[in-house]
This record gives sequence, C-alpha cells and structure tokens, in this order.
Amino acid sequence: MITEAPILSDLQARFPGSLEVIPAVDQPTVRAPKEILLALFEFLKHEQGFSLLLDVCGVDWYPARPRFEVVYHLFDPVRVRRLRVKTWVHLNEEVPSATAVWPGANWPEREAYDMFGIRFANHPNLKRIYMPDDWEGHPLRKDYPVAGPRVD
Repeated sequence: MITEAPILSDLQARFPGSLEVIPAVDQPTVRAPKEILLALFEFLKHEQGFSLLLDVCGVDWYPARPRFEVVYHLFDPVRVRRLRVKTWVHLNEEVPSATAVWPGANWPEREAYDMFGIRFANHPNLKRIYMPDDWEGHPLRKDYPVAGPRVD
C-alpha cells in the first residue's frame, strides 16, 4: 500500500491537518475537504507540475452519508507521477469546478453531473452530456430504477 511518497509529504506540509492520506495499491491518494479543492489544485498544477487532469469521476456510496465521492486523477508528465484526489459531497451539495485550473475538466464534470447528479459550482456549462435534457434522474445512482423510468 502506498501511504508514503514525496508528494504526500509536500501536500501535508502545505495543507497541514487538512488532508487524509488514503492507502492505495497503485498511486498516492489523498482525500481533501471540498472547501480547499481549488487551492489544492492550484498548488498541484503550478507548484508541483501536475499539469494534466486525466479524469474526474463520481462514486455513489448509497446509502452512506455523505453519499457521493468525487475522484480526480492527476498526472505530472515531467516527473512521470500520478496522484488521486478524492472529496466527499452530500446529495444536493456542490463541489467547486476544476475548470478554472484545468479547462479539460469541463466534460468529465458534466458526465458526473449527468450520470450521478453531482453539481459543480462555477462550471461554465453544467448541463447533460449523454442523456436527453428532459430525462428524469441520474442513471448511475445506486437507487436508480433497474428498468429505468417508465416510458409510455
């Protein structure tokens, strides 16, 4: 399990007491409160070299509270290192959009919104990306009806 890496030490020094190191087998992973995400992302991109946001995805931990986890996968192409950042979000809460730091977050955040209903504050165009605009519900939620909504 990866629980020690130079990037983890740097993050804990920069954000003391704010981050939780999550043991992972494949890459360093931290959980951050959503209130510091943008400051964390700015630090990671501009001071640590994580210039590439590979993905943003949602996880539904229903019936747990908070219900959703938003997961960011970052890459530093110069030093060839990866980092995973996670944050919790309750139903009907918002997570700050990462598009101000990585414009490429636009579509994966829209996907998380469309499939899970996770809202991203200050997103430039938060609307459905896969499902029709009039679709009811979010298909990847664990409480979504298995047969889908009734269509008459």
